[in-house]
Amino acid sequence: MDQKRAEEIVRRVSDVIQPVIDEQGLELVDVVYTPEHGRWVLRVFIDKPGGVTLGDCTTVSREIGTILDVEDIIPHSYSLEVSSPGLDRPLTKERDFLRYRGQKVRIRTREPVEGRRNFRATIDGVEDGAVIVTDASGKTWRIELLNIDRARLEVVI
Repeated sequence: MDQKRAEEIVRRVSDVIQPVIDEQGLELVDVVYTPEHGRWVLRVFIDKPGGVTLGDCTTVSREIGTILDVEDIIPHSYSLEVSSPGLDRPLTKERDFLRYRGQKVRIRTREPVEGRRNFRATIDGVEDGAVIVTDASGKTWRIELLNIDRARLEVVI
């Protein structure tokens, strides 16, 4: 299966399961569809203020599993995993960067920004479709949301 087809499956799955997640009072953080050890895995990450419980994951897994079986979006067998995004949660939407303003983040870009693709910085905010961050040296960077390949909160211990 090519990357474009996998992205289409993620988009369709997200659209179908979003109402179920909303109904439970949860946030759909991310959907990942990837081959692992010779099998396909569909990972659904959910969250809520105070964190998700095992019961939340079980309920969502049961409900979206049934919907995905009925909708038949994925044309072959796969494993469904529903879990919390963890402490180093991915940031995928503009609202994620706004919510975690002031937090440290690791960002990898698709295309270099002033010669760099990897950033460890503090989130200052979002402006006109770009994330504004400041690195440890005090330099402020403007990174277009569409140029972000991956962004995760930095775990500070």
